[in-house]
Amino acid sequence: MAKRAFDLLAAAVGLAVLSPLIAAVALAVKLESPGPVLFHQLRVGKDGKLFTVHKFRTMRADSQDDASMPVPQVADFTAYVFDPLYGGKQYTRIGGFLRSSSLDELPNLVNVLRGEMSIVGPRPEVPELVAQYPPEYHRRHSVRPGITGLAQVNGRGSLTYQEGLLYDLDYVDKHSLARDLAILLRTVPVVLSRKGAH
Repeated sequence: MAKRAFDLLAAAVGLAVLSPLIAAVALAVKLESPGPVLFHQLRVGKDGKLFTVHKFRTMRADSQDDASMPVPQVADFTAYVFDPLYGGKQYTRIGGFLRSSSLDELPNLVNVLRGEMSIVGPRPEVPELVAQYPPEYHRRHSVRPGITGLAQVNGRGSLTYQEGLLYDLDYVDKHSLARDLAILLRTVPVVLSRKGAH
């Protein structure tokens, strides 16, 4: 209950305080290239339930966009790094910046208000990739997915998928409001430095 109360407060305050930035980003996305400002995609949430995540569009609408990028068949999670899949080739100029700075995830605050996500937790993944998880990895869905998480402050996109999942499971086993606050504090310098971003 304390975590949910914190999520609601943080998301409401975040949307209010960041509304000028959110409006500026939306305008920049709209002006740079034709197409929708947001993209929407099915992700796997708590207890394996599907929900629609909202993010700012970072790719050209006349090419493969974020929502239609192919999901690879992963034979070895110890070697697979997810973020380089996109290669940066289809990013708009503002899109590349939004992705590396994590500003594309600001609309996730709406998902938090709706109870589909938390401020801190494992990042939500697409069903096609979750279907390839070994059984032990599904424990990450025992908590709400988050905007930031333990993996994001320990390497972000430079981690192999297995390394990220192990951080997620460590969070699941030892999560608390105090740990959430510590992760949030660590998120700020990581995002500002763009360390591990792709």
